[in-house]
Amino acid sequence: MNKRSYHIVVALLLYLTASLPGVAQSLKYAGGGSMGDNKFQLVYELTGARSAGGIIPPAIDGAKCIYASGAEKIGESSSVVVVNGKVVENTSGGTYRYTLTYKAEKTGRLKVGVAQATANGHKVTAPGLTVAVSGHVQRGPSIAQQVAAMSGGPVNMADPFTQTANKPISNKDLYVRIEMSKPKVYEQQAVVCTIKLYTKFPIRPEIIPLKQPSFTGFLIEEIQNVGQVNIENVGGQNYYTAVLKKCILYPQQSGTLTINSGEFDITPVQRDVYVGLNSAIAVPHDTKLRVKSNSASVHILPLPNPRPAGFTGAVGSFSVKTQVSPAQLKTFQPATFTYVVTGLGNIKYIKAPDVKFPKEFDTYDPQNKINTSAEGNDVRGTVTFTYQFIPQYVGKFKIPASDFVYFNPGTGRYETIHVPELTLDVAKGAGKPSSHYKKMQDMMTDINALHKGDLNVSRQHSYYIAQPGYWLWFLVPALLLAAVVVYCRKLLRERADVKLMRTKRASKLAQKRLKRAKKYMAASDANAFYAEVLNATWGYLGDKLTIPVSELSKDNIDSELEKYGVDADLRTATLELLDKCEFAQYAPQLASGDLKTVFDQAASLMDRLESVKRKKNIAQS
Repeated sequence: MNKRSYHIVVALLLYLTASLPGVAQSLKYAGGGSMGDNKFQLVYELTGARSAGGIIPPAIDGAKCIYASGAEKIGESSSVVVVNGKVVENTSGGTYRYTLTYKAEKTGRLKVGVAQATANGHKVTAPGLTVAVSGHVQRGPSIAQQVAAMSGGPVNMADPFTQTANKPISNKDLYVRIEMSKPKVYEQQAVVCTIKLYTKFPIRPEIIPLKQPSFTGFLIEEIQNVGQVNIENVGGQNYYTAVLKKCILYPQQSGTLTINSGEFDITPVQRDVYVGLNSAIAVPHDTKLRVKSNSASVHILPLPNPRPAGFTGAVGSFSVKTQVSPAQLKTFQPATFTYVVTGLGNIKYIKAPDVKFPKEFDTYDPQNKINTSAEGNDVRGTVTFTYQFIPQYVGKFKIPASDFVYFNPGTGRYETIHVPELTLDVAKGAGKPSSHYKKMQDMMTDINALHKGDLNVSRQHSYYIAQPGYWLWFLVPALLLAAVVVYCRKLLRERADVKLMRTKRASKLAQKRLKRAKKYMAASDANAFYAEVLNATWGYLGDKLTIPVSELSKDNIDSELEKYGVDADLRTATLELLDKCEFAQYAPQLASGDLKTVFDQAASLMDRLESVKRKKNIAQS
């Protein structure tokens, strides 16, 4: 092929590639089936269209079309062509589905005519075909009588004529349910909570949570796979289902914990039915509906006692491995010791182990890296603790053996993983000693040489007991001892008062939590920010008002704040902050206001509550 012919072929390929979106548009029969009661469906799919219009149902001798759906987009398609080593990609458009419902008037093989739809303003056709209709066909009732019979029966998610607007929506046709994966777990053992919508009606996507379920007593791990619509059979009836919220919960206390019910504004689509002489159509009709979910409880078993030494709260099934890098250690050169925990359980909340390094090493605080993913009803992942150290001396050194202790819910027992001892050979390396090395050298040379020469010793003597300073050595320690005894007794009385201690430390703990929230605010992590502000506010109010976690609710907080002496405006502002954070955590895409405003509001409320003086009658009680 000469050069000119080559360029002609390339130009033709580019022209055909550019015209692919128009050529690829097609309408084809995609399937169908019987619906019972002499009804059957034909499904057509339109591919390669950037926009789709309506469909003209094909004529069938012996059957009448009683319902034709609009274009339902079900996917995207694209074409990729490689020309002269370069990739040219053209998006062909979307794929749309049309569902046609027919009422048969006779049995046998019926001829289906040509179907026609509109794609990008142009007509696209599908060839005819033949369908077989079997069974007895009733010819008596009119279209109006048939529609009335369908609309009077139970709701069927696949039949729009049973979803008429004049029919009330019952709690068996549409409901929200809170489902727990297990009825009974141990403390810190994962349990999956799923808030799921069941409906026989199509639903508009704008679902507004008016009152979200509360997860008091749990740590929450969100699962990001909500919104997908499926079809499930419940009690012999089909439902559309959608997961509104799914999370893994880690209970922090024993007893029975309850997920309170929530309220949601949902817009189901019913149908206004219009009947003609030979056909009927069902037009969508939006209906506003407020739905209240159920509540769900789970029984939390306490971890067995006695708890073995070294147990720090790990619950699940784990394995441990350690490694030192590099393999050849040298003085004054940095190295790392990694402690890797892998498994299934509350891996995000495992604490860094206490590794005993030789005193001849310059060591630093450990850093951790967490990599997790949801797996079934739990979380699987790895947490890596990295310890940096710098050897300062040549020789052989040891990192002593240790034990990693965890509770296995599968066996109901504490299990121990023995981490073996590591022997490290340190060779001489280049570099300068660290401050740690110099400190060790100073400790070895801190004894000065004996002083020689005239010491200027005085030979004049006097009785020290006659000087005032002598008696002060007795009086001052006696006064200090009395002051210490008084202070210790006061401290013991205060620590014996649990309510007083919780109240005193409430502000300090809240400030620590707000510092973590500020980090999430700087990282623009809205979900983690609202969760931390909510935990800080709940914890502060529980400690400030000495309310047990099991009784911590908005009603109890409002009542205790009023008894404490907080005015109505400050109580209202406090409850509004809780509502705002709960709403934003549940539906961050609908939350209003910036993160700094919410942070400032939380800090201001805690400062104002700290300045409120407790009523005398409350203080005395």
